[in-house]
Amino acid sequence: MAATPITPASRFFRPGTTKAYWVVSISNKTAPTRLELNAGADLSKDIADIAGWMVSGQKIDTPDLNSRFVSNIPGLTNAGESGITFYASDNGLDVRSLMPRDTAGFIVWMDGGDVAGRKMDVFPVRVLSVGKQRSMGAEAARLAVQYAVTSEPAEDVTIP
Repeated sequence: MAATPITPASRFFRPGTTKAYWVVSISNKTAPTRLELNAGADLSKDIADIAGWMVSGQKIDTPDLNSRFVSNIPGLTNAGESGITFYASDNGLDVRSLMPRDTAGFIVWMDGGDVAGRKMDVFPVRVLSVGKQRSMGAEAARLAVQYAVTSEPAEDVTIP
């Protein structure tokens, strides 16, 4: 008898589906309200690239005298380097006015879109820097925003 297979994922293409919101105030990151989300800004249309936004863990080795095998246990977790590259506007009316350096808020990732009942991740953040990427290449001007994740993100929260 074979193991029961998992239900296959409903695969999707992130561009055109995923939503990213900047929300200044959320009273409970594990249960944001629709009102709080609606008060945020939809960043999706100006995002050129994404880096990080993944919680990863470390392990702690736990060797013992009874075996040559080194077992381990879960240790600390972190969100690592997280950033978003946005398109820049020549008049400066872009993400720079929304989230200058040191601004605190929340980046909310709705991977399957802003659809009630689906899942989202809520990252409490502070803006570390807003860097202007300069290039002679054939590409649109961009801004690289780096974030410090200030507390544990709320993952797989149901979208209201």
